[in-house]
Amino acid sequence: MNKQGYVYILFNKRNGTLYTVVTSDLIKRVYQHKQKFVDGFTKKYSVDKLGYYEISDNIESAIIREKQIKAGSRKNKLELIEVVNPNWEDLYYNITGLPRPSGSQ
Repeated sequence: MNKQGYVYILFNKRNGTLYTVVTSDLIKRVYQHKQKFVDGFTKKYSVDKLGYYEISDNIESAIIREKQIKAGSRKNKLELIEVVNPNWEDLYYNITGLPRPSGSQ
């Protein structure tokens, strides 16, 4: 059985820095970004809010979709977020059911 894949876009603030990537475990991976467990781009720029995600039937199709999104313009990425998440909420709390920290969207 193939694992589902997820393409997601993280951001640090509305219209701020964006990071597009793929994973097979969306909740776990976003949690790792939030906890700054991995050194690199997202830790350096505090890119830890889930702005957009897509679910694919398998990781291979998620990787193909990730490449399409990355090949697009910044404007296209912003539009993906704006269509499903016009208030730029951190969707991590929507998919986990966890309470949002006070002072956050």
